[in-house]
Amino acid sequence: MAEQVLSHEADAAPKTGAASAVQANPHHAKRWWILAVLGLAQVMVILDTTVVNIALPTAQRDLGFSNGNRQWIITAYALAFGSLLLLGGRLADLLGHKRTFIVGLIGFGVASAIGGAANGFGMLVVARTAQGAFGALMAPAGLALMTTTFTDAKERAKAFGIYGAIAGAGGGLGLLLGGLLTEYTSWRWTLFINLAIAGVALIGTFVFLHHQKSPHHARLDLPGTLTVTAGLFALVYGFSRAESHGWSNTGTIGFLIAAGVLLVAFVLIQRRSGNPLLPLHVLLDRNRAGAFVSIFLVSIGMFAVFLFLTYYLQVNKGYSAVRSGVAFLPMIGVLSVTAAVVNTRLATKVSPRITVPVGLALGAVGMYLLTRLNLSSSYVDVLIPLVVMGAGFGITFASAPSNATLGVEPEDAGVASAVFNVMQQVGGSVGTALLNTIAASAATSYLTSHAGQVGVQGLAVMHSYTTAFWWAAGIIAGAAVLTAIIFRSGVPQLDPDAAPVSVG
Repeated sequence: MAEQVLSHEADAAPKTGAASAVQANPHHAKRWWILAVLGLAQVMVILDTTVVNIALPTAQRDLGFSNGNRQWIITAYALAFGSLLLLGGRLADLLGHKRTFIVGLIGFGVASAIGGAANGFGMLVVARTAQGAFGALMAPAGLALMTTTFTDAKERAKAFGIYGAIAGAGGGLGLLLGGLLTEYTSWRWTLFINLAIAGVALIGTFVFLHHQKSPHHARLDLPGTLTVTAGLFALVYGFSRAESHGWSNTGTIGFLIAAGVLLVAFVLIQRRSGNPLLPLHVLLDRNRAGAFVSIFLVSIGMFAVFLFLTYYLQVNKGYSAVRSGVAFLPMIGVLSVTAAVVNTRLATKVSPRITVPVGLALGAVGMYLLTRLNLSSSYVDVLIPLVVMGAGFGITFASAPSNATLGVEPEDAGVASAVFNVMQQVGGSVGTALLNTIAASAATSYLTSHAGQVGVQGLAVMHSYTTAFWWAAGIIAGAAVLTAIIFRSGVPQLDPDAAPVSVG
């Protein structure tokens, strides 16, 4: 049987089958070194979604671009990354995961160097766009390599626990690193640092990874590629435009409608294509669907933590960039430890139908605690919610990446990984637009209804934060309910007799 999942109630397979599968896997002997390499690359991709945020005001002063253009330093990366992920995942499946991973690493490093050396706004935007494009090659290829490297159930759980912790903690680490580099070196080093990371990861890739041939020689689905790339671009751009121009803006509405039409057309094309870019059966497994839903909705909610809590600490509490980054460390630490423990101790014993909703429920409780912040709150009032959310999101990130790729055929591992990354990226973009718009409306409404009150400006800003936290708590609580319905009961079992990936 080519699938890696037999059933959720299946008996354990014979040990001889497991042994033969291990022997057929050329990555088995160096699997933990491979995890280190892939984790390092994942750190780089996740870091660059947030590391530039703290450095942006300094970069703006240095290069002299306007407030109107400022958003494009963030949006350019998100647009390229989000719209090209499915294409990147399919190219990884067709050309080989190692080859695609190498191209992504090299391209990402070069683009980072160009961005760090930028002499103006245009050069920096082009570099950020290129970063997103090469990240769209690297991220799904890396997760696919994880899937084909770790085939033993217990080891896979442990490996994905580490990988999930990296994915969950990377955004917070980006805030901390961005603050340190900007304050003690230069904003340019938030980009130059990627050269060192990519260089180490590239050496590890050549040393530890083998080229994996695809057993199929299918052609690239060009109509599907064009429609989904344009559709995802329109979706991410539409939400980005909503943040700056409002939801009622004609351009915003037009892009979101176009996104819906293009994505529906993409699904119809995939149903009829002989070589689909995204085989629809990848989406039909309940546990994979649950993983995709959980990562999409938790990404919306986590955005509220990183954005509004950063503003609260820096603007309202007077924290420096470095101190605000350090303030997130407890959440990052708890998230990382929780993810590792859950996947080591629970992933092979407890159904994701229990772990994922429980993790999301904890995350919603932590987000609710943030709604109680006020202008006189101490750091302890911030710390407790961060610890609770770290535990909850750690449980979620321990299970989501593994279930997103569990059971796919080796030739579909890249595209399944890409869907997971798309959900994470688009979720963040949706969160940016949705929660920013809600917060801005809440502040305006408060100012109108409390005109003339002493200190109304500060109170209005605080009200905008807590309103965003309320919405985020509701979204994550809804995700807990949905995933409890979607996930199957029982513990997923790996098939040790799964057909090995051929190696050239």
